[in-house]
Amino acid sequence: QLQLVESGGGLVQPGGSLRLSCSASGSTLDYYAIRWFRQAPGKEREGVSCISSSGGRTNYADSVKGRFTISRDNAKNTVYLQLNSLKPEDTAVYYCAAAPTFCRNPELWGQGTQVTVSS
Repeated sequence: QLQLVESGGGLVQPGGSLRLSCSASGSTLDYYAIRWFRQAPGKEREGVSCISSSGGRTNYADSVKGRFTISRDNAKNTVYLQLNSLKPEDTAVYYCAAAPTFCRNPELWGQGTQVTVSS
């Protein structure tokens, strides 16, 4: 009965920032590793970041390393993705997903939130 809902997307200028949230309901989030994915029009879905269930381990795609930061607050049942120094190529629908272990195949997906980077 776990459900994930993304929020925080929107329109931002190049170089700007957004913070995406992945909020869980129906179950506690602390057991799950969480992954963020994104999918741009005409492109396949790609993994962006992973975070372990404890928050002690993180991973980033090379394209976002140094610009994006994943974090979690298990007490709030929420995982965040901070997007900094945004580029037009970051434009995509961003999804969070629950995985059994760090960076493994997700078992449950959220509905996605749109991020558009444009001047």
